[in-house]
Amino acid sequence: MNDRSPIAPEILAQLGVAKVAYVKSMRSDDFSRAFPQAPALPPGIDLFALVSADGTPIMVTDRREDAVANAWENELETVSLH
Repeated sequence: MNDRSPIAPEILAQLGVAKVAYVKSMRSDDFSRAFPQAPALPPGIDLFALVSADGTPIMVTDRREDAVANAWENELETVSLH
């Protein structure tokens, strides 16, 4: 029997907020739906969002390399999501 309780997703997300981020590819239409507080973007644009461990967008760009460079400049480790 396993006596360990699973870690709540909210707590797990907070563990890496200041250190870990991921690059998420998305269309501008999806970005506007996922982050309604963000400024409106023209539809149909391929984007890359740098997102913190808790899901907060850090930046959005049309080049993956720029998102990765921003993570590096801010001393964030980027992780892959599968």
